[in-house]
Amino acid sequence: MDLKNRTAIITGAGKGIGKAIAVQLAKEGVHLGLTARTSSDLESLRTELESAYGVKVYTAAADIAKRGAAEQAVGSLISSLGSLDILINNAGIAQFGTVAEMEPELWESIIQTNLMGTYYVTRAALPTLLAQASGSIINISSTAGERGFATGSAYCASKHAVLGFTEALMQEVRKSNIRVTALTPSTVNTELAANAGLKIGDEDRMMQPEDIAELVLATLKLPARVFIKNAGIWTTNPQ
Repeated sequence: MDLKNRTAIITGAGKGIGKAIAVQLAKEGVHLGLTARTSSDLESLRTELESAYGVKVYTAAADIAKRGAAEQAVGSLISSLGSLDILINNAGIAQFGTVAEMEPELWESIIQTNLMGTYYVTRAALPTLLAQASGSIINISSTAGERGFATGSAYCASKHAVLGFTEALMQEVRKSNIRVTALTPSTVNTELAANAGLKIGDEDRMMQPEDIAELVLATLKLPARVFIKNAGIWTTNPQ
């Protein structure tokens, strides 16, 4: 599928995986709507992409964990883009601690961003995709959504839920020619992972955000008659 002049919204686009996906899609000529919490990150990326690739880039700083902010950001970006072909739900947060030790407010905030944020953004974008009876939605989950681990109850619960949400959504909208995919990467060399205390290791041997972006691109370029339901990507030989 040729992606030139298609339109996409990417959440969590200011850095890490979201930024890498934005760069990859811009190289393909996709016009972008970018959202993240930090406006300076978005504006820097917008300038970079418009200058390097000649695509239109619109930004909306928002905390998607808040329903009103998520809906306003999506509405603004769709209005600016004039259409929507691709939605990448990438925004997420991670902190770790045992069930006994982690404060309920922190546990809830992880669920609110990773699950509810994905839901809010998707629900706001769906009317446009359903009206045109086409589109692709890619939700970035994690291997933590496939199995639990000690100190990861909140993060694992959120990412398990994203997988369940993705499966249910796919069954609802596939008859409208909307493709819904979940990606489950293992640990990626990002600021989020480092800040959460995960071991990153040698850059040459650790999965990079650009690797996820390559998988996203390959998924989107499949013929419209097919889609990847879910796909995992792992570091080959981590330290």
